[in-house]
Amino acid sequence: MEKKRVTIVGAGVSGLAACKHLLERGCTPIVFEADTLLGGVWARAPDCTSLQSERTMYQYSDFPWPDAVTEVFPSRRQVADYLDAYARHFGVLDCVRFGHRVVGMEYVGVAEGDVVAWEEWAGCGEAYGDGVGEWRLTVADAEGHVATHVADFVVLCIGRFSGVPNTPTFPPGKGPEVFDGQVIHSMDYSKMGTKKASEMLKGKRVTVIGYLKSALDVGAECAELNGTEHPCTMVVRTKHWIIPDYYAWGFPISYLYLNRFSEFLIHKPGQGFLLSLLATILTPLRWLFSKFAESYYSIPMRRHDMVPDHSLFEALATCLIAITPKDHYKRLDEGSIVIKKSKTFSFCKEGVLVEGESSPIKSDVVIFGTGFRGDQKIKDMFGSEYFQSIAVGPASSTVPLYRECIHPKIPQLAVLGYSESLTNLYTAELRAKWLSYFLDGGFRLPSVKAMQSDIFEWEKFMKRYSRGYFRRSCIGLLHIWYNDLLCKDMGCNPRRKNGFFAELFDVYGPSDYINLRPK
Repeated sequence: MEKKRVTIVGAGVSGLAACKHLLERGCTPIVFEADTLLGGVWARAPDCTSLQSERTMYQYSDFPWPDAVTEVFPSRRQVADYLDAYARHFGVLDCVRFGHRVVGMEYVGVAEGDVVAWEEWAGCGEAYGDGVGEWRLTVADAEGHVATHVADFVVLCIGRFSGVPNTPTFPPGKGPEVFDGQVIHSMDYSKMGTKKASEMLKGKRVTVIGYLKSALDVGAECAELNGTEHPCTMVVRTKHWIIPDYYAWGFPISYLYLNRFSEFLIHKPGQGFLLSLLATILTPLRWLFSKFAESYYSIPMRRHDMVPDHSLFEALATCLIAITPKDHYKRLDEGSIVIKKSKTFSFCKEGVLVEGESSPIKSDVVIFGTGFRGDQKIKDMFGSEYFQSIAVGPASSTVPLYRECIHPKIPQLAVLGYSESLTNLYTAELRAKWLSYFLDGGFRLPSVKAMQSDIFEWEKFMKRYSRGYFRRSCIGLLHIWYNDLLCKDMGCNPRRKNGFFAELFDVYGPSDYINLRPK
């Protein structure tokens, strides 16, 4: 494989893992990173940002955290340092070209009509097709110089939570143009750096739109700076499960959701009749697990009428859950953060208008913590209108990726890091290991039709358990089932525990895959 030209786009957690495992197989990929720092979202996140997974669940299996890091949820800076150390230790930095943005890609050498008609992925089910097709990437450097780069295979590791902000739209006369203050997105806030961001917020009336990770982090920094004198107002459209940790009444909920027994309670994609019957029989137990955890986590939420309308189980199934910034509910109690619940909002000269309020929320700064358009980010990579039209599928479906990595109709390309799990880092590592094995000729992909059928089974699972949130691609509560599939593809034993009861009830994490070595 050393003679194959493999290009990785992005040097975040997935791009670093992909590069490391390709290097181990004798391939020296080129990694294009638009930023001047590695780490993806961790490179520019606000300083108060911390992990959403516990430290022991968020690590590469062969690179443990340093002994000096003891926090359960390490900080943004600690995560960035950990990723930098990983890249240096495994020689990944030598492959990264910082300040190089891939602005477009074209698949050449094979007529588009032939690509559409292929019944086997890339024409033959193998990583590089028949050797005729290749990708031509248009790459711009920091000085604006543009060059063409050719690759036999491309790995997109561009993530979902950066690059293309999800900015609300408004009717004429109702948007930011009528507001006298400043309006920015959390992406731009993160890029400012701590000093400039603090200068912008200090002594200001700040309104944050949203109530998930980026919005919560901005709200926390604002409350820390201004206290109750200038409270931060958060406009919340959807209530979410915002929890302090993964312990309910002192019991680790990972034992309810992250072991093999917990997966017996769920109807899984591609399961047989007996497993389906078992999931049906155990449905009441799944409900009890969720209610047990909710009874604890909802205590501080109830004081502020912030208990979500959906269950904790549904939140975990879609990865729509967040760990609170430090003292979040304390700040709500003291009034340094004020919640305004509203399905819609608009701007006026003085600030923000919300439902049920006769006067506006007077504001100097409004920050959109409204997430990102990860779908559009993928589509924008392609020059071909055909690839653009199929890359992320219709709005009524999940993103069509086999094994959450391969689009059945786009040859010689993989997407790593789009689909979430509750333990993203080691999931990214397993995907990278699977992909490098495939690129080294370890296995052939199924037919296009078979891959599409498998994707549809996963989509049915998402729609069954996540109601209106299924558009988010997330393996969530089936991460062991998913990892088993990757292991089987690589010819490895998916059972990673010692003993029957450990296999059934112990929590699965990175340490279980330390010695996973496909030939």
